[in-house]
Amino acid sequence: MNLVPAIILARGGSKGIPNKNLLNFSGKPLLAWSILQAREAKHINRVYVSSDSPAILKVAEEYGAVPIKRPDELSTDTASSEAALLHALDAIKAGRGAEPEAVIILQATSPLREPSDIDGAIQTFQSQSADSLFTDALLDDLCAWVEENGILKGKTFDPWNRGRRQDRQPLYLENGSIYVFKPQLLRETGNRLGGKIARYTMPYWKSFEIDTPENVDLCEYYFRKYLRPYWRAREAGLAAFKPDLIVYDFDGVMTDNRVLVLQDGTEGVIANRADGWGISQLRQAGFRQIILSTETNPIVSTRAKKLGVEVLQGSGDKPRDLIGYCQSHDIALERVLYVGNDVNDLEAMRLVGYPVAPADGHPAVLALAKHVTQSRGGEGVIKEISEMLLAQAGT
Repeated sequence: MNLVPAIILARGGSKGIPNKNLLNFSGKPLLAWSILQAREAKHINRVYVSSDSPAILKVAEEYGAVPIKRPDELSTDTASSEAALLHALDAIKAGRGAEPEAVIILQATSPLREPSDIDGAIQTFQSQSADSLFTDALLDDLCAWVEENGILKGKTFDPWNRGRRQDRQPLYLENGSIYVFKPQLLRETGNRLGGKIARYTMPYWKSFEIDTPENVDLCEYYFRKYLRPYWRAREAGLAAFKPDLIVYDFDGVMTDNRVLVLQDGTEGVIANRADGWGISQLRQAGFRQIILSTETNPIVSTRAKKLGVEVLQGSGDKPRDLIGYCQSHDIALERVLYVGNDVNDLEAMRLVGYPVAPADGHPAVLALAKHVTQSRGGEGVIKEISEMLLAQAGT
């Protein structure tokens, strides 16, 4: 099953509800739920958020999405979603070096979906060899009328021969929550739907979206009733642990494990600002944090200094150095949360109370970990962990 990128369009201007994409919905910005749902899905490889709003792009990055700055001319009330999608596709192609075979679109104002809906839509799209797909809700008892020249007529049924509900031809409501399509289709036709069209059916209650203040209350009801328990359970294991020390490996946790080698031989890495925010929040909440790295590299020192985190570099024996640090600070190893990604972390991770691995960790590390994040290394691992720990702490 091929992985696909997800795109979320979330412009800053909204008439019905000001700053709609950032409104507090069940404890998080509304936009955050679509990002989290996409990152939880098994068939998504990266999440992109297109917006003209710096505030929205900041939230997108904090929750592990890649921000795409949308031009003002594509962010007006009259600008089409397709134009914004084409801009986003160009940005993704430039960043990846190639066009993805397919993309999935999530509507930020449709929070009533599950990661399994995203996976199900992608699986249906691929199994049916479709060119495009939309999600729908079944309307099997819709008695709609039209008025023509002052005369009422049945539109979806024969009112003079109603018959049984189950004998009527079902109708399918395009609910706007999820679309999957081939980029080539959009480029050739200017439309996200076309060619061989497939559909993926969702329960009708998942079709409600947020366009008015009244919609917020309705969607909150369904979210709390059906979806919030899933996220509580998802967060419960790690959130219930209260570490006295959090230890981070650097490469592969704070970075994507790649290195930039410049012409003069110096090296560089790419770190995630969302992780910096998570470390800052944990520090403010009183959590002790250190970086334990095999490398002796000024990059690690510079990043640690900026984050205000103590760092132990050049560790040729991580278990020994971890034990020594804990003994000198009177910290029990069973009260340590260790985030590592590779085999050189294994022995240290076996010593602690709660080993954690990023999604792209070494198979042996993934097998050992009590918790595996949805984020890959360098894509918000620490931000994800911080949210779970701080949620339990009530901060």
